[in-house]
Amino acid sequence: MNSSKEELLKVLETIAPFIHRTPVLTSKLIDEMAGCEIQFKCENFQKMGAFKMRGAMYAISKLSEAEKSAGVVTHSSGNFAQALSLAAKSLNVPAYIVMPDSAPEVKKAAVRTYGGEITECPSTLQDREATAKRIMEEKGASFIHPSNDMNVILGQGTAATELLLDHPELDMVVCPVGGGGLIAGTAISTHVLLQNCLCIGAEPMEADDAWRSLKSGKIESNSSVLTVADGLKTMLGDVNFPIIRDHVAEIIRVSEEEIIAAMRLIWERMKIVVEASSAVALAAILQQKDKFRNKKVGLIISGGNVDLTNLPF
Repeated sequence: MNSSKEELLKVLETIAPFIHRTPVLTSKLIDEMAGCEIQFKCENFQKMGAFKMRGAMYAISKLSEAEKSAGVVTHSSGNFAQALSLAAKSLNVPAYIVMPDSAPEVKKAAVRTYGGEITECPSTLQDREATAKRIMEEKGASFIHPSNDMNVILGQGTAATELLLDHPELDMVVCPVGGGGLIAGTAISTHVLLQNCLCIGAEPMEADDAWRSLKSGKIESNSSVLTVADGLKTMLGDVNFPIIRDHVAEIIRVSEEEIIAAMRLIWERMKIVVEASSAVALAAILQQKDKFRNKKVGLIISGGNVDLTNLPF
């Protein structure tokens, strides 16, 4: 990882016309409860409702004109399917989205709304990869991985870049860990822009593969993922793991009860809609109060795509 401040600012400049510069909110009551000052970077207000628009936009922008005309393909059942579809539409690029046939109809409808062309397949990773490969061969489309692609990682890191440019006084930045794209990008931005600022991850105990990966020094997987934080079930990849290993200070694990309590707290006190995956970061701060006491903390709220008919509280 040899990024410079100039390179990170260039990434932000490239995608700025196509994304929202999301607000940073605060809550005095939550600060009092946590014993620290928290700046909430609200990616729930990003286009398509999550940070993933940033990485999708930057990855597509880095393709050649010939590659753009042939289109892009990914396999995803959730936010990245929507993000790549909308990003591709913004640049007039065809988007081919491989989704498991078990994906909720509401997610398929969102992808179609954003212009993505869906191909359904069985829900195993093997089937998804084989289907994506077939589309690549048929269409000549470029595959873009949701989290294990360097351009995606750099794009995701622009949320932290914006936060650190606005708040250079921060001691720590905390964000959730799923597939590893957001925290790897956040770690790069933090390391380059504010050397004395720590990057800390937060993860459900029920899907703690990143925590175990840091302990063992190799990529671990989960045997089960029974967590309300459904955006954090994916595992790390060989591109993002070395960045996380070298530049993330630690990963804090939180219980399902702590995640739900933190999610409810944000809804009640900040009056904003956030998904459970986003609440994992606040849950980590509230669990480890001594670690964060009197610190200035940045927290990346990763998204707000919630099934309102299935809230955990």
